[in-house]
Amino acid sequence: MSGESLTIELVRDQPEGLQRLTLQLPPGSRVADALSAAGWPAEATPLGIFGRLAGPDQGLHDGDRLEWYRPLQRDPKEARRARAPRRRR
Repeated sequence: MSGESLTIELVRDQPEGLQRLTLQLPPGSRVADALSAAGWPAEATPLGIFGRLAGPDQGLHDGDRLEWYRPLQRDPKEARRARAPRRRR
């Protein structure tokens, strides 16, 4: 790990395809700092670091992958309920 900067990868799935950015940030940077540096809106969307939910004030470490999750199109429980009658036939 370099003491001068953190290398962070940002990933988000967009309708036009996967978007990846690599940023160099100062030590002590937070999730909100990475979003700001990338020019990505800090709106209320689920975020995670390597698949674990993260908030805007969470600190980042060198090599972290910050993931921007799209909202679910459909509630998984509702989707299972809708499929269940078809499976019973």
